[in-house]
Amino acid sequence: MVEWSMHFRNIRARLLVWYFLLAVGTTSVAVWVTRQIYCSRIDAHAEASIVEEAERFKRLAEPLRNRQLASTDVARLFDRVLASYVTTENEFLLMFIDGQPYPANQSLPSLLQPYPHLIERWSSLATPQRQRIVSPDHRFFYIAQPLVTNGEVQGVFVAIHDSTTAYRSGTEVMGLVLKVSAGVLGGFFILAWTMAGRLLTPLRLMNQTARKITASDMTQRIPIQGSDEITETATTFNEMLDRLQFIFDSQQEFLKDVSHELRTPITVIQGQLELLPYRPEKQPETIALIMNELAQMNRMVNDLLLLTKAERPDFLILKPEDLDWLTEELFFKARSLTCDRTWQLEAKGLYPAIMDRQRFSQAVMNLVQNAVRHTQPGDTIALGSVAIDGVLRFWVRDTGEGIAKSDQVKIFERFARATNNNRQFEGAGLGLSIVSAIVQAHGGHVDISSELGVGSTFTLVIPLEISAQSETDRHEPHSHRRRQSSHH
Repeated sequence: MVEWSMHFRNIRARLLVWYFLLAVGTTSVAVWVTRQIYCSRIDAHAEASIVEEAERFKRLAEPLRNRQLASTDVARLFDRVLASYVTTENEFLLMFIDGQPYPANQSLPSLLQPYPHLIERWSSLATPQRQRIVSPDHRFFYIAQPLVTNGEVQGVFVAIHDSTTAYRSGTEVMGLVLKVSAGVLGGFFILAWTMAGRLLTPLRLMNQTARKITASDMTQRIPIQGSDEITETATTFNEMLDRLQFIFDSQQEFLKDVSHELRTPITVIQGQLELLPYRPEKQPETIALIMNELAQMNRMVNDLLLLTKAERPDFLILKPEDLDWLTEELFFKARSLTCDRTWQLEAKGLYPAIMDRQRFSQAVMNLVQNAVRHTQPGDTIALGSVAIDGVLRFWVRDTGEGIAKSDQVKIFERFARATNNNRQFEGAGLGLSIVSAIVQAHGGHVDISSELGVGSTFTLVIPLEISAQSETDRHEPHSHRRRQSSHH
């Protein structure tokens, strides 16, 4: 019993059992309704046939109703009825004069032998009668019409239509239909079982694949064949696994990067503390070095928290902002960082933009600090903005050392650093990742144009009005990829 219960939990078995029961029920109801209609038509045909004979008898007898008839007159009437009667299969005419069958030598139909009481009733019938007789062996319909003249019964006319043969033939045909239907349904069930197994193969593979997937093995995928809804589900499942694998791989890579980046300051701090008892005179320098390393670790943790929050839907607080005032404000903030660079405000957009002012300012200032790190005193750092074709373009340009082509692809990744000779200001490699995350949260991207020895231009490109699609796209995998094009 438990084994059958386990089999019935299978969607393949449940689906086919319900469809099989539905097919059996539908076929049975169709056959039963067809049989009922067939029997009703047989009965209607039988009744119409003998009603016609009864009406013909009444028309022939109508001229004699007001006359006193002798037995010979009644016999002549019945002879006329018989003479004009067209013999029909399974139809019989009986006539009675003075309670006796006419003609006297007439043999009664075999179907009436089990019903002697009918003959007795008809021979003395005084009022018209019609009835359908249904039994396991016979099915017939009759109309008995007495011949009454001057209030006296002169004879009785009986028309009978036997439907037994037609009824049995129809029943046999319906039985044959049921047998054929049972065979066809059995074959259909076997075929459907096989086809359902093939159709549900992606679901079974999906189940097996899900069982094999672990945090250390995300390579399992479902083979895709066909183009139906189940195949689409398998494709979606594979795409979900791709996203999960990307997330898991990113987490693993992130943990490796974080552990690598934290290992250095922790090692420095540990080494300095271990040497401190042997060099007490170096205590002020040691404490200053330790505090500097702790400050860098604290900044790194805060940057990582910011990158984590960037994936949340409530990361931004969007409001309309005046682009010209924002550009001018950011330029003044940037110019206050250092006085030994040549600062330029190249353009100000004059169109309001929907943005998170604090986050956007943070992204711009990260670019400015990056430009300061990679320029020398006297180099130019320029800011500007423009609103055109429904997008805001805000750029930070410098005439510093520039970025190699090979580094431009990876500098937006976490803990990535460009290959250059300026190690004095080398940070944790999270600044540009933060810039990219903030711009992506706004539904935009970062363009970069740089050449070694000439300088770099970073352009933040975001829509003036953030759409719902942009909000969705920023949570999609592979969103770390950045477009690279020249700023115009």
